[in-house]
Amino acid sequence: MFTRSKLLSTAVALFAAGLALAMPATSATAQEFPSKPLQFIVPYAPGGPLDGMARMLAEKVQPDLGTVVVENKPGAGGNIGASIAAKAQPDGYTLVMGAVAINAINPWLYKDLPFDPVKSFEPVTLVASVPNVLIVNKEFADKNGIASVKDLVEYAKKNADQLNFGSGGNGSAGHLAGELMNVRAGVKSVHVPYAGAAPAKLALLGGQVHFMFDNLASSAGLINEGKVKALAVTTAERSSAFPDLPTMQQAGVADFDLGTWFGVFTTGGTPEAVVQKLNAAYVKALQDPAVRKTLLSMGSDAKPTTSEEFAELVRKDLAKYKEIVAVSGAKLF
Repeated sequence: MFTRSKLLSTAVALFAAGLALAMPATSATAQEFPSKPLQFIVPYAPGGPLDGMARMLAEKVQPDLGTVVVENKPGAGGNIGASIAAKAQPDGYTLVMGAVAINAINPWLYKDLPFDPVKSFEPVTLVASVPNVLIVNKEFADKNGIASVKDLVEYAKKNADQLNFGSGGNGSAGHLAGELMNVRAGVKSVHVPYAGAAPAKLALLGGQVHFMFDNLASSAGLINEGKVKALAVTTAERSSAFPDLPTMQQAGVADFDLGTWFGVFTTGGTPEAVVQKLNAAYVKALQDPAVRKTLLSMGSDAKPTTSEEFAELVRKDLAKYKEIVAVSGAKLF
């Protein structure tokens, strides 16, 4: 017959045995990850800077993570690829290259976003920080003596509603930057949206639009070749790739701090040990001098972080872009 003390001691022993069994299993799960190839989703079309970054990193992390298969899932401003990652099994085998446009701007532009910008993802690490850059059609700039942001603003004030700017579409980072300049500089320039940044740049080169804001990684080649006139970067600090370019604030447009960042996420609910293993592999890759040099040549600064630091950046930018979208007047889709 069991006494009360014997029952209690038996229960304690069973509980301890349960913990002993459970702890090795949890540890084994983290140690065994990954045991199959990882899927790395790029929510944009092949050939762009984001695609190039993802493929370079997929190769660099293979010694630590094994095979990483990059898959392009473009559409809906990046929402299609992001939603695939958001709905995957929370086991760390599905990664997505996120961006400020997808994870901090789209939530304020789309009425029925197929994912929650915070709960649906586990931030792994920030990859790179890329300033946006104000670029002007070279012929237009030369003809009108526009060599600075101040010159462009003065032209806009003297020629009301005659200046236009292109962007990759309504609500894109380029659109928001252009509208923010209108507000902060007190000018009126007309927005001309295109189906992506590439056709917008073609319109700029062809003189259909006078200026645009584009991410520096995408426009670096045009700037270096002298095909466009670069006036300023949009971040609070100058770019390491183009240190001679002033910031918009240095150029006289107050309270102007917009940038583009890219980072690796996995599915929300993925075990912390798995997230940390992914973080260690990608941070190691981003510390590789060859990787940093390649990113710099693309106009990007490598910015490896902890998963917690990246999560804080997402929260901060969600709040910032909520205000900027409201200021810009961009329409919800």
